[in-house]
Amino acid sequence: MKNGNSDFKAIRKPSTPIELVQNLAVADFHDRYPEPSFSPVVALIAAYEEEGNVGKVIDDIPQRSCGLPVTTLVVVDGGDDATEEIVKKHPRHGKDMYCCVFPVNLGHGIALKVGYRLVMQYGAKYVVTLDADGQNDPKEMDILLEPVISGEADLVIGSRRLGTDNTVDKMRKAGVVFFGKLISMMAHTKLTDTSNGYRAIRADLLKDITLEQSQYQTAEVVIAAAMHGWKIQDRPVTWYPRVSGTTKKGHNVWFGWNYAKVTLYTWIRELRNR
Repeated sequence: MKNGNSDFKAIRKPSTPIELVQNLAVADFHDRYPEPSFSPVVALIAAYEEEGNVGKVIDDIPQRSCGLPVTTLVVVDGGDDATEEIVKKHPRHGKDMYCCVFPVNLGHGIALKVGYRLVMQYGAKYVVTLDADGQNDPKEMDILLEPVISGEADLVIGSRRLGTDNTVDKMRKAGVVFFGKLISMMAHTKLTDTSNGYRAIRADLLKDITLEQSQYQTAEVVIAAAMHGWKIQDRPVTWYPRVSGTTKKGHNVWFGWNYAKVTLYTWIRELRNR
């Protein structure tokens, strides 16, 4: 097992219940895959009760992106539906696809954090995060990944404003504009869509920033990376309505309030840590 000792040491001495759940999920991953082999590029999906969508998302992930082989890693964030069974029974499972399963729901941000932990542990150079709800197009991975591989950027965020937004929620669209301007001002960068979970990231960046949020992690990643001096860009992508199910982010006012709190907290935290 590669670099497994640190994980099992953490399992023996968890500091919080959340850390214990994360470590149990990682231990289960290691039991299921004693010798995992990740490609240079990992497509990372955090899935919570997305039984109607996640299979199609996995189907559409390309086997290669920008000429590099792609491994798919799905972190199932608890839940009571058939998401876990669909992921485990997918034809790609065990070939170029792995899954890590939480026994309980901890939140999208924590699921991604555990995914990052595995990505870094098993030597991937780049990670592309995308949602399990079908709103991102996996076939557009090259658009986000190419600037990272070329060295033009360290983090690239998909932008529905530069691309095509096929949804009709005017309040959510206004929120995208507002937070794009606010976070760009805070982080001294220029981005148009800072709440899009479709991102390509250099793995080295993940080792350099602090990630604490259980939800709304995009704001935390962008602000922390920018204030640590990493190069951030956005690229046009297509944004689709979810095919089935309902959003886990809450209604617009609740989402906006919580996203604003994460944004302000992260900005203050990074200022204090300078």
